[in-house]
Amino acid sequence: MTTALNSLRQRGFADFSATAPEALDHRRHWLMRAQNFSTEWIEFDEGSAAASFDSGFEALIVGVRGSVRISPANDRTLPAEVPADSIAITPAGAHSILGEPGSACVVIASQRTDLAGRRVLNAESYTEPDPRILPAGQPFRRTSALRGIQVLAFNDIMASPERPRLKMLQTDTLSINLVDYQGPRDRRMLSPHSHTSFEQGSLAVTGNFVHHLRAPWGNDANTWADDEHLPAPSPSLVVVPVEIIHTTEGVGEMRHVLFDIFSPPRADFIGNGWIFNARDYAPSHENTAS
Repeated sequence: MTTALNSLRQRGFADFSATAPEALDHRRHWLMRAQNFSTEWIEFDEGSAAASFDSGFEALIVGVRGSVRISPANDRTLPAEVPADSIAITPAGAHSILGEPGSACVVIASQRTDLAGRRVLNAESYTEPDPRILPAGQPFRRTSALRGIQVLAFNDIMASPERPRLKMLQTDTLSINLVDYQGPRDRRMLSPHSHTSFEQGSLAVTGNFVHHLRAPWGNDANTWADDEHLPAPSPSLVVVPVEIIHTTEGVGEMRHVLFDIFSPPRADFIGNGWIFNARDYAPSHENTAS
């Protein structure tokens, strides 16, 4: 797919089941990034050692299969079990993750400090930053300190009545939308849209999807691109650049679980009262993401 006029990068995509993993201590890792965040899909086998991550701000751990145990590097915070279909919010700092055989989880973070030398699948796309993308910064702060690891089951995260399809959650530098539904998405009710100042990551966790992508036309017809209808099985991640029109369709009769990822957090969603845990945060400076 050719990039849109003035776009600095193409969309990023990886189907993890069709992409060789990074093998570390009997674990399998698929690590991708956007300009302001990274996602790391981790699978554990018999004999796997603990994985680790270190984030300058809060991070999100999504339980995918089985159960994983998160342990902070300091001994002042208790470990936490993160079963499938749950999300953990971890305080800033270093943590380890140990999974039972066959388990899997995803680490989502805006500013990891431990990725030097790691294999990032789409690293070459980020040799040059896109100046249109707002920096992650630290746009929000906790109204009271997160003193331990907070674990929320998917079913405990309530959707707003105004946006019943989306369960929304935030941290100090991230926000996510969770969709979880059975069967195909109604093709008469898709939601094509674009963003002017941030990228969107769409992480397919369960089910099969199609990402519909359209590059806007500018005056120069040589930059025009055909629409793309990108098959996306689970697990996979697409990173949608600024200005690209996009929507995602779950296909087939199975369960569909998908996370949309943003950094900085979606101030428009927060302002509308759509984010489940927004009361846990207050703005630390103006956030204008749209």
